[in-house]
Amino acid sequence: MRFSLAALLLSGLAYTAAAQPAAPADSVYTTPASAPGLAPLAAQMQPRAVKSFGQLGKNKTLTLLPIPVIFYQAETGFGYGLGALLSGRFTQDTLTRPSNARVQYWTTQKGQSLVQLVHSIYTPGEKFYLNGEISAYDILLFYYGKGPNTASDNESKTDYKLFIINQRLQKQVAPKLFFGAQYRLTNITGITAPEATKDGKTNVFYTDSRMTERERQDTRISGLGPVITYDTRDVPLAAFKGDLLDLGATFNGTGLGSDYRFVRYQVDARHFQPLGSTRTILAAQFLGQFHTGDVPFRELAGLGANLGGTLYNNANLLRGIYEQRFRDRQMVMFQAELRQKLFWRIDAAIFGGVGNVNQYIDKFALKDTKYAGGAGIRFNFLQRDRVNLRLDYAGGTGSKPGILFAIGEAF
Repeated sequence: MRFSLAALLLSGLAYTAAAQPAAPADSVYTTPASAPGLAPLAAQMQPRAVKSFGQLGKNKTLTLLPIPVIFYQAETGFGYGLGALLSGRFTQDTLTRPSNARVQYWTTQKGQSLVQLVHSIYTPGEKFYLNGEISAYDILLFYYGKGPNTASDNESKTDYKLFIINQRLQKQVAPKLFFGAQYRLTNITGITAPEATKDGKTNVFYTDSRMTERERQDTRISGLGPVITYDTRDVPLAAFKGDLLDLGATFNGTGLGSDYRFVRYQVDARHFQPLGSTRTILAAQFLGQFHTGDVPFRELAGLGANLGGTLYNNANLLRGIYEQRFRDRQMVMFQAELRQKLFWRIDAAIFGGVGNVNQYIDKFALKDTKYAGGAGIRFNFLQRDRVNLRLDYAGGTGSKPGILFAIGEAF
């Protein structure tokens, strides 16, 4: 989703963040004394820990904080709403990484809205990992067609309601190795698109040669499949070090209530490492998504993804490219980011990436490579669990530069 203006209402929130107790050294990863960086994970909380605003639980291992948000985008006008973040551990065991759950609601001047719950939960001892979302959108997005060479002149409005349930349950089968299953349901209703664009041209949603009449109707997609994850990141929301390798396949079929039959394969690989000290972190990600079978337009892999949610393991893909500006059956993407500690709770980042889409894997062409990049600032909202508020300015191929606001790092 493209933002021409996005701002967090920080009045009161900065005071709330400052009220959080400083975190002592962590048993998982300790910042060297000679190289102070962002606050490490909290060590085991003392039974008589000082109470602070938003802290929950007998030993204050959880924090619940409100987060109001306001933004603007050209197609929807001003948007405003309220969210809340629950972060921390459900145990005093500091070897268990922090969990988080986020809920938000927003609406816009032109009637678009979102209600969403996203969660990533580690049970005590990390015996189980639960990750998922429940989202209900009333959304307006531009559609440009399918393939790597869609023209900006094809910009056409599409409006529809989208409901998503995505739930993953995995069991730890070896240290840092999780295996389990994922179920995903997407339901699209009320698809509308004006017959003509603002320039008087016919909406490409009706003229795209690869768009079928069936795709323009209400569609339900339901799929189930295995997923395996090797995850050594110290803190998933803002890792200083570690790796993630996530492999999954989702089989969508009529036996599960799906209107379309296709298989989605995805590989997600990430690497994080400090450069000299934890004041400077290098983060990198490769993601590939591949399909076989009959895939409707909304389920195609897309470059430029800020609303992807659990579809892309809660990563933003190529910030600066408009939401699914380029979409097709096959997609590969690489992005990297340099994160730098500045002062107090303020950090900075520069980032860039490349990617490509095509109908067929063997048709990927270097000349079709798309680019994106930008820079941003971070406010370390909750030091104990490294929860950052992120404000980025980014631009990319076929898209106007814009500002994006989010909770947590992009990947």
